[in-house]
Amino acid sequence: MPEVIIAGAGLAGLACAKHLMSRGVEALVLEASDGVGGRVRTDRVDGFLLDRGFQVLLTAYPEAQATLDYAALELQPFAPGALVQWQGARHLLADPWRQPLSAWETLRSPIGTWMDKLRIGRMRYRALQARPLAVDTRAYLAEQGFSSRFIEQFFRPFFGGIFLERDFRTPAAMAEFVFRMMAYGDSSLPKHGMGEISRQLAQGLQVRLRTPVKSVHEKTVTLESGETLSAAAIVVAADGPAAARLAGVAAPASRGVSCLYYAADRAPVTEPLLVLNGDGQGPVNNFCVPSAVSAAYAPPGAALLAATVLGIDPDESAVREQLAGWFGPEAHTWRHLRTYRLAHAQPETNSGAFPPGWHICGDHRESASIQGALVSGRHTAERIIHELRK
Repeated sequence: MPEVIIAGAGLAGLACAKHLMSRGVEALVLEASDGVGGRVRTDRVDGFLLDRGFQVLLTAYPEAQATLDYAALELQPFAPGALVQWQGARHLLADPWRQPLSAWETLRSPIGTWMDKLRIGRMRYRALQARPLAVDTRAYLAEQGFSSRFIEQFFRPFFGGIFLERDFRTPAAMAEFVFRMMAYGDSSLPKHGMGEISRQLAQGLQVRLRTPVKSVHEKTVTLESGETLSAAAIVVAADGPAAARLAGVAAPASRGVSCLYYAADRAPVTEPLLVLNGDGQGPVNNFCVPSAVSAAYAPPGAALLAATVLGIDPDESAVREQLAGWFGPEAHTWRHLRTYRLAHAQPETNSGAFPPGWHICGDHRESASIQGALVSGRHTAERIIHELRK
């Protein structure tokens, strides 16, 4: 009999099991779906690798550095910066500290003012200091002195794509943390898809797939099949709403997102850069070509394109019209591969209350990120080890 049963094989559950087993505690992971990773999975469709929603690994995440084998993932970096689509053209905003040859092009860009770009430098410096902040992102940006035009052209789609909300209500501490991670490291994709992160974490673990949990009690779980399993400790490692259902409490709020994938004969953007919607019009918040970051994402002679829409009810025809406005009529020839609608893509911060004594882990317990999921898994494992060793 395992000492610990973990309901859910997302990143937090896998990290929890990994830490438990490293300390000699036997853990069994139960997963309702047909694979590990939760939202961090990759599907193969017609030779293309489709991550379940556009996502990246920030290599500077401390917990990811401590937990993952980066070399085995063969990480492929995005270029540091972004292209901002504005008034019919794309304008480069590069990180001049990491791409000094692009500094002049960035300064000449019509996105924001010269002072806005100098303020980015000051914001970068402050982010590296890891100072305490108690305001939301809107107040944080206002404090920096950025022009309203620059906030609309750059920061709204930039933070919108990260936090899946365009109202700047995310705490400034999280915004600055992400900015600091981008300054210290790369935004990257594993060569063969984000799902490689989950598969790496699952190596050596006891995982039962297609095993949905019906209910959880103090030291037992009852499966949908009617089978009952017992252990010294039970961990609920599902997403916020699923964890709340098992605990019998109100579900924490979630943010939804959709990702539409297209196959093309030719990539409309050849650089490994994110394209941000600086116009603020149309459903697409950001766009990229994953196969420009890692060629393995598309078969030879093809390109994989990804458009991100906030919310879970995208209008594919409106998305295609917007992309045709950006890249020309060729967009109408792109083959729509799949749309992922992720209702619980990201938890609202500081949401959800669970009964005392329950072992709950997930990014909804820490921060809405890969970093948060991994930290939550480790913290839960450490609490359980402490209890078992009393």
